[in-house]
Amino acid sequence: MLATLESIEIIENAEMLGKIIQETNIAERYRFYYHKLQEDSTTRRKIAEFVKMKELYEDVQRFGRYHPEYKQIMTKTRELKREMDLDENVANFRKAENDLQSLLDQISVIISQAVSDSIKVDTGNPFFDTGSSCSGGCGTGAGCGCSA
Repeated sequence: MLATLESIEIIENAEMLGKIIQETNIAERYRFYYHKLQEDSTTRRKIAEFVKMKELYEDVQRFGRYHPEYKQIMTKTRELKREMDLDENVANFRKAENDLQSLLDQISVIISQAVSDSIKVDTGNPFFDTGSSCSGGCGTGAGCGCSA
């Protein structure tokens, strides 16, 4: 019975934390730019053109330089990617997305360290990685501080 009550309390606290995160300025900014990204027809057109060209790019990758349209497709893909990346809505959304991901990474690290220092959290951000998270493949003979 105790484990069940404890589990319920953990779930309730997790739901409360989720609601708090949703109410942050970072999450609001993410939602704002996400909707702007979806509503702007020019931005949507740029994204659609890039996605279509990316499919051709993936087809070209199967054959490499031997594909008859290799150079044209590679060049056009880069041009469309640059055009999409320079779109103000895309840039703002990516910034907001990175900020939200950073917040979630920080929260994950704090929660994991509250449980145990030996829990590894894959944040994908070297800022949050500690020396103890080495998987033993560093090749320094534990010189990085790991216990390989």
